[in-house]
Amino acid sequence: MSEPRCASYYAATIHEETEYPTLEGEHRVDVAVIGGGFTGVNTALELAERGYRVALVEANRIGWGASGRNGGQVTGSLSGQDAMLKQLSGPLGREAAENFVWDLRWRGHRILRQRVDKYAIACDLKFGHLHAAYRPSHMAELKRDVEAAQGHEIAQHLSLLDADQTRELVGTELYHGAVRNDFNMHLHPLNLCLGEARALEDLGGLLFEDTRVTEIRHGATPCVVTERGQIHADSVVLAGNAYHRLERKALKGKLFPASLGIVTTAPLSREQQAAINPQDLAVYDTRFVLDYYRLTADGRLLFGGGANYSGQDSADIGAELRPRLEHTFPQLKGIALDYQWQGKAGIVINRIPQLGKLSPNVFYAQGYSGHGIATSHIVGNIMARAVSGQLEEFDLFADMRHWRIPVSERLGNGLLAAGMWYYQLREKLR
Repeated sequence: MSEPRCASYYAATIHEETEYPTLEGEHRVDVAVIGGGFTGVNTALELAERGYRVALVEANRIGWGASGRNGGQVTGSLSGQDAMLKQLSGPLGREAAENFVWDLRWRGHRILRQRVDKYAIACDLKFGHLHAAYRPSHMAELKRDVEAAQGHEIAQHLSLLDADQTRELVGTELYHGAVRNDFNMHLHPLNLCLGEARALEDLGGLLFEDTRVTEIRHGATPCVVTERGQIHADSVVLAGNAYHRLERKALKGKLFPASLGIVTTAPLSREQQAAINPQDLAVYDTRFVLDYYRLTADGRLLFGGGANYSGQDSADIGAELRPRLEHTFPQLKGIALDYQWQGKAGIVINRIPQLGKLSPNVFYAQGYSGHGIATSHIVGNIMARAVSGQLEEFDLFADMRHWRIPVSERLGNGLLAAGMWYYQLREKLR
């Protein structure tokens, strides 16, 4: 039996709840996709647009996992971009590798905007973002980012701000400057995911909820086995990320879940909104473990921060995040927190998304390390093209070298937590 949605602001403001059936009996399609988050839905949607007969199965509800629980920020910060550039410089050459990684950083934005426009998806899409310097030393990094953008189209959307200019845009004394990016976006991720699923349904895709996959049978025609039925397909795409437990022999030790928490305040008055965020921008800071926040469509402050790398949920997200929220905005001290929730991000040691094959026609994609909205749309595009025989970009990712920790998930999360502590300590010494 499926689990209900978490008690998030997003779940409370769904435009229309899903009611897709549970899979029963035998089905035959071109492609079966496992996982109803952004990666699975967008891979299936891209394939349906190409004329493939697609079935998508989700153990709970569409958008139930991280795709429907995240901070809602769409930025050009690609997970693992430095490590990716280093690995790609060998096979592609430095210049081609730089161009490829740069294109990836912004490709998700373009795909997402096309989705929203083409299918008229109402998801509170807004533009404007601040990357805020938490320490004076962080300004040098932000300046390098702006300089690197010169000569690219994105440069027209960027501006480097000093501390005074930053305070005019966000009502806190914490920051020493920022980069404003008006190409970046923020939105209601759950309504986006549900809108993309409806587009898939309209194109003839089969969607099944409350349908837990128990086994993938490999072969010339793979079979996805569920608790009440089966799907036979020419190809299978596994897109479960941090929540799935399939194919553990092949995938164990490659990805570890981290628990991320978010709170949402009671609605703010117009005066409060104008005091803390007069231009309705999304914000995150420059720390390794950062805070991020934005206003919702109905004027609440949605605030996330920190990360629990133990793999376990935190006992009280509100108690953990209230001090961080009030440290950022002392003027909101004591404000009611109407919603608080957690979700699991799939963390990869080198931060490079993991794409590969489990057998000749069974693909997998996972591991966005907290940068999932834009990256999952990019990966959905790459996976759909790979299934249709266009393997160039897929192979670049599949050939990436990844760390694999051959221990239990619990011990692996402990090692990950120790590594995060080390990087946070280094950051304090910058």
